[in-house]
Amino acid sequence: MTAEAVATSPFAGPADDGERPLRIALLTYKGNPFCGGQGVYVRHLSRELVRLGHSVEVIGAQPYPVLDTGATLTELPSLDLYRSPDPFRTPGRDEYRDWIDALEVATMWTGGFPEPLTFSLRARRHLRDRAGEFDVIHDNQTLGYGLLGDLGAPLVTTIHHPITVDRKLDLDAAQGRVKRASVRRWYAFTRMQGRVARKLPSVLTVSGSSRQEIADHLGVRDERIHVVHIGADTDLWSPDASVAEVPGRIVTTSSADVPLKGLVFLVEALAKLRTEQPDAHLVVVGKRAEQGPVARAIETYGLQDAVRFVKGITDAELVDLVRSAQVACVPSLYEGFSLPAAEAMATGTPLVATTGGAIPEVAGPDGETCLAVPPGDAGALAAALGRMLGDPQLRARLGAAGRERVLTRFTWAAAAEGTAAHYRAAIEQSRAARSRRAR
Repeated sequence: MTAEAVATSPFAGPADDGERPLRIALLTYKGNPFCGGQGVYVRHLSRELVRLGHSVEVIGAQPYPVLDTGATLTELPSLDLYRSPDPFRTPGRDEYRDWIDALEVATMWTGGFPEPLTFSLRARRHLRDRAGEFDVIHDNQTLGYGLLGDLGAPLVTTIHHPITVDRKLDLDAAQGRVKRASVRRWYAFTRMQGRVARKLPSVLTVSGSSRQEIADHLGVRDERIHVVHIGADTDLWSPDASVAEVPGRIVTTSSADVPLKGLVFLVEALAKLRTEQPDAHLVVVGKRAEQGPVARAIETYGLQDAVRFVKGITDAELVDLVRSAQVACVPSLYEGFSLPAAEAMATGTPLVATTGGAIPEVAGPDGETCLAVPPGDAGALAAALGRMLGDPQLRARLGAAGRERVLTRFTWAAAAEGTAAHYRAAIEQSRAARSRRAR
């Protein structure tokens, strides 16, 4: 039997050496790359693991992952309660299949977010039915109770950053007692995630900043947390001189109604900037919010014609949009890594970014590979954007240095190699634990 046949056969035993390709189950409760960084992670990591010769089966719920050639998808459907265009829907009687479905609906009806728990319970049932088919199981931040105990293979979990950070920022932004109570209920699942995280033998994360947050917020012991940087698809995200630069264009990737992303401060900065550079304008890759702080700021400052939101564009269109900008901006209050920063830098587009969370690890030193400003400071953002727009030589220097930084530090190929090394370590740790129990 060939090594490839051993790797993909459901009858093959556990990995027996450090060279044999691995059979990997990659779990993701929300895997569409247009839903955020977790979907991007699944898509690119699975592709690069396959390129290394491993067999990758992604097991996911709606919205289902978009995968490249090589990895396979097994659908593990939820009731899809938050789907467009009818989020928070009530399913029909014929949609209920079991008690997990009932739990999912009951949690939604009481204001909670059920998907991490209910996906983990479905995944546990599915994996136990397939015991022996995988060498390692990789959970992409589900952190549900269902993933504790014996799943039939060693478990490795990625935590991009603790969702308790999002919870705190959303609570800080909430107005009134009722809204704050609603936010607390929505984020009730973070208590479960903390309890599960503390029991995990191996946790991967994407930055040193996230590593510290996981230890501080979730109480995971330092020796169990390992950093494997992620990155950009540097073949797709690359410079292209044939794409015309649009004067005054600033591009950012952000959801308008997520306080953590800091978009309201960028809108305020744009208003300040346009008093001196009237051609400055902003293109936001993300969904426009019709209400909330960002919508109010756009109206207050009269920026309806200077801020445009785009959504649902192709990868090629997105890359060309970033290439066409004179400046890319990451205004976030916090990021566990910041893929938009790495991707913009990979195109050679100069970057203005805050120092929130792990962004400095990605963007690099102020004045060398980016212009860095404190998070939540609209005046500093306006000054940095104005400096960048007004200095073509600075843009060229920082753009070239930014791409070089990504090429040497943040690629998906390197991420896959590092992740696979931790898979093998988890397999060996599991084998050693079995040997100790057998004595």
